[in-house]
Amino acid sequence: MNSTSTLSEIQDFKGTYPKQIWGLFFSEMWERFSFYAMRGMLTYFMVYHLMMDEKVANLQYGATQAWVYAFTFIGGLFADKLLGFRRSLFWGGLLMITGSLLLAYDPKNLFFLGIAFNIVGTGFFKPNISSMVGQLYKDGDYRRDAGFLLFYSGINLGAFFGGFVISIGKGTLFADTIPEKLRWNVAFGLAAIVMIISLINFIFTKRKLGPIGASPIDETKKENKWKQYAVYAGTLLLIPAIMKMVADTQYTDWFMYLIGPFSIIYLLYEMTKNTAAENKKLGAAFFFIIFSVVFWAIFEQAGGSLSLFAASNINNKLLGINMDPNAVNNSVNSLFVIIFAPIVGILFIKMARVKMEPNSVIKFGLGFLLLGLAFYTFYSIRFSADAKGFGSLNLLALGYFVVTFAELFLSPIGLSIMTKLAPYRLQGFMMGMWFLASAYGQYVAGLFGASISPDKNADNLQKMMLYTQGYKDFALYAVIAGIILLAISPFIKKLMQEVK
Repeated sequence: MNSTSTLSEIQDFKGTYPKQIWGLFFSEMWERFSFYAMRGMLTYFMVYHLMMDEKVANLQYGATQAWVYAFTFIGGLFADKLLGFRRSLFWGGLLMITGSLLLAYDPKNLFFLGIAFNIVGTGFFKPNISSMVGQLYKDGDYRRDAGFLLFYSGINLGAFFGGFVISIGKGTLFADTIPEKLRWNVAFGLAAIVMIISLINFIFTKRKLGPIGASPIDETKKENKWKQYAVYAGTLLLIPAIMKMVADTQYTDWFMYLIGPFSIIYLLYEMTKNTAAENKKLGAAFFFIIFSVVFWAIFEQAGGSLSLFAASNINNKLLGINMDPNAVNNSVNSLFVIIFAPIVGILFIKMARVKMEPNSVIKFGLGFLLLGLAFYTFYSIRFSADAKGFGSLNLLALGYFVVTFAELFLSPIGLSIMTKLAPYRLQGFMMGMWFLASAYGQYVAGLFGASISPDKNADNLQKMMLYTQGYKDFALYAVIAGIILLAISPFIKKLMQEVK
């Protein structure tokens, strides 16, 4: 298919997956390499090189990740109204490359400036490539969930390799070939290189997308061109303010108090233009969004408290093999997703053909129960601890094995359900709302992580007890949320109407 393909020609594909999904798969894979490399390094770099207190680093991590996902809401909105998905994606990629290069040049002194560029860039990139995946499918196509699970395995393939980048900075990988003073420069620089690959891949991919992702406005009109240029210029002018607000978490608090209510008010305004049936579906989408905040607040300990827990309290033996516990913490979940996402996707297709596939609400509820089981597994690490407070890397990996299935029952299904429940004109906005929920989850994850962080005088054994008790509490929250969601599933299913 070429650029002149119609939407119906693209959507009328044979087999399990549309051909265009592979190009989007690889662009997302390289972008996620860059993103998860950054995410995996943040708390460690802040504690051990910027010399932040662990509580402060957890709050800072939550604030940084909250801004990342909050900007996906803004990026989705501009894509819907002015830029289109393609231009938004490309602009976001360029900003991420700039941020990574700044960090590669001077990671200590340019840390917050580089992070600010990456935050805004991810906001323009992330929601719009997911929206394009959704548009490869007709309404009601039962293969959509499987497509998002495949796409999700691409996300995690990038995340898996990106998770090892911290080992370059720490000097546990390529220590003999990279001088010690340049290790973090190389680590951050690698994030820029893979983003360049992502954008080059997308240049070739967009030729096969037909009308998917095109600008919603007439770009031949001069005034519309200037509106797009104004978005680019406004983005750059906003960078210093973002840098300041990311560096001071108090500003993040204020922003989170405002952006959520604003998004709900805007959604209510847009709902005045919809039919009653469309608004019921948006109501169902809102339930998924609210519950996802709880899920991500617990799940995202991976980049915050679990990262510091791995550094200070986990031994380096995985099935008898020496491994950097931080690399395992960053990457093993992604490895499991790569292996099991396509299998779960194919299983869903087979179950759908015999009318046995659980609906999206049930999948969400099961995801919470599995998340609870995973955090009970993290809690159990305390029983493997030695006198110095070091626990089993095997149990950490086992916890992430269970987390994987929790994630597969929620995250790709959430991406898919947003594209099913949102009217076409609001798909970018609702995908942004989904990621805005992730922003709140990340924000609360930072608060959760800070609440269980030990003080500076705690010894390793005390750290072990404090962290694992926190994980036990988080497990209970997840189980309660799962039970509530399963209990109200009939009501949500009624709002969803024909959508499964």
